Amino acid sequence: MIHFRADLPMTETTSEPQKTPLYDLHVELGGKMVDFAGWMMPVNYGLGVAGEHKQCREKAALFDVSHMGQVELRGDDVAAKLETIAPSAFTKLPVGKARYTFFTNPDGGIMDDLIVANAGDHFFVVVNASMRDQDIGHMRANLDGVEVVELDRALIAIQGPVAETIVSAVAPAAADLKFMESAVMDLFGVECRISRLGYTGEDGYEISIPTDHVVEITKKFLEHPDLEMAGLGARDSLRLEAGLCLYGNDIDNDTSPVEANLTWAMQKRRREEGGFPGAARIQRELKDGPSRKLVGIKPEGRAPARRGVEVADKNGTIIGKISSGGFGPTYGGPVSMGYIAAEFAEPGTEVDLLIRGKAMPATIIKLPFVQQNYKR
Repeated sequence: MIHFRADLPMTETTSEPQKTPLYDLHVELGGKMVDFAGWMMPVNYGLGVAGEHKQCREKAALFDVSHMGQVELRGDDVAAKLETIAPSAFTKLPVGKARYTFFTNPDGGIMDDLIVANAGDHFFVVVNASMRDQDIGHMRANLDGVEVVELDRALIAIQGPVAETIVSAVAPAAADLKFMESAVMDLFGVECRISRLGYTGEDGYEISIPTDHVVEITKKFLEHPDLEMAGLGARDSLRLEAGLCLYGNDIDNDTSPVEANLTWAMQKRRREEGGFPGAARIQRELKDGPSRKLVGIKPEGRAPARRGVEVADKNGTIIGKISSGGFGPTYGGPVSMGYIAAEFAEPGTEVDLLIRGKAMPATIIKLPFVQQNYKR
C-alpha cells in the first residue's frame, strides 16, 4: 500500500479557506479535503492516490484546478509589454498558441511559472493558486495601459490517454488541437476555452468553464466509464514522475530558469537580447553554466526521499538538497528531484542521501522518470 505524504505545500491560513465551485461535488464523491494554498481541495477519493495515478496513466482522470488564477490581458502591445516582465517571446506567438513561461525578479529568480495563450483580441493567462494575488498585482503594476481582468471562472483538467476520446465526443474540434494549443468551443451548449496541456505528463486538456455551469459539465463528463475524479495526491506523483516543477518546491524566487533546466522556455531572441528582470544573471549562467542544477535522483531500495533531504558525495561532503520526492507508482519505486552542485549533475553519478542520520545510496538520472505523452 502506498501512503500519501506528498511534498505539496499544504498551507495553514488565518482566514477561512476558499472553496471552488466543485467543493460540494468533491464532498459528495468522497473527496478527502485539505487546505491547499488557501483553498479546500481534495487530496484523493475512493480509488486512493495510487489508484487515481494509475487511472490517469492508463485511462483518464479529472482534476479540479479552479483554485488557479485565470486572467485576461487587454490593450495595445500586450505581447511586447509582457516581454518586459517575462523572458519568453510573445510578439510572434500565433493566435491559438499557448506558451509556458515565468515571471523573473531583478535577481534572476522565478517569481512564478504560468501559461500564456494568444486568444486573438486578448491574452489569456493562468497563474498558480498560491501566487495569484502577487502575479495579478505584478501585472497591474508593470503592464502600463493593459487591462488586467481576473476572471470568475472554473477550471478542470481531463488528463490521460483516453482524454481526447472523452472531450472530442462533446467538442469534436478538440481532437485537432495539438499540445499547447487553445481555442473556444461549445461544451454541452456552453462556451468554454479548451487548451491542450496539463500537469501530469499525459495527453489531456484544461477547460475554462463559466462558474455556474461547471458542476453540470463535470457530472456529464464523469458519466464516461473511463473517467474518474483525482486529487492533489495523484497530481503530485504524476507531475513528479514526469519531471515537472512545482512552484515553491522545485522553483522559487532564489532559483534561476537555467538552474531549473527551463532554458527551453526562453526563446533564442529573448536569451540573446535580454530586456527582462534578472537578465544579467540568467545570461551569465547561460554563458558560463550555473553553479547548481536540478536533477533527477533515484534512491536505491523502496523508501522515498522527501523534500529537504540533504545530498552528499561519496566523501560525505554536502552537495545539494532534494526539492521534491515521493513514490512513483508507474515508475515502480521512489523518485526525487533536487539541486546539486553542477559538477555532480551528470547522469549515472552515485551520491548518498542523508536520511535520519544514515547515508542511503542514490544515483543521478536524467529526467523525466516516466516518458511524457503529449500530442505534438
